[in-house]
Amino acid sequence: MEWTIWVAIGAISAALSVACGAFGAHALRANLTPENLAVFETAARYQMYHALALIAVGLLSVKVDSVAVRIAGIAFTSGSVLFSGSLYALVLSNIRALGMITPIGGLGFIVGWCALAVAALKH
Repeated sequence: MEWTIWVAIGAISAALSVACGAFGAHALRANLTPENLAVFETAARYQMYHALALIAVGLLSVKVDSVAVRIAGIAFTSGSVLFSGSLYALVLSNIRALGMITPIGGLGFIVGWCALAVAALKH
């Protein structure tokens, strides 16, 4: 049953990514500098990449029951919250210190991809 959780989290994250991307493109475009709009779009794009990665984690967990799969799911989820979430918050609040959180989320993405590779290779 664990696979359904990862697929559901991935699907919800993908939906939020689309909503945030549309919000940035339509509601925020007139109010943001081109640089901040690019940051917002980066957040939405990376959230979508990792939403799809979470769906892949769910599908892989059907065949492979391992700690590495769970680590990948946790790392992709936390990475999305920290990376994309900090960028969304930075742009919307203009609190530049939030940018210090972003690399931690990026590290979560890297850990997730490495864990996914380990899980796939172990099978």
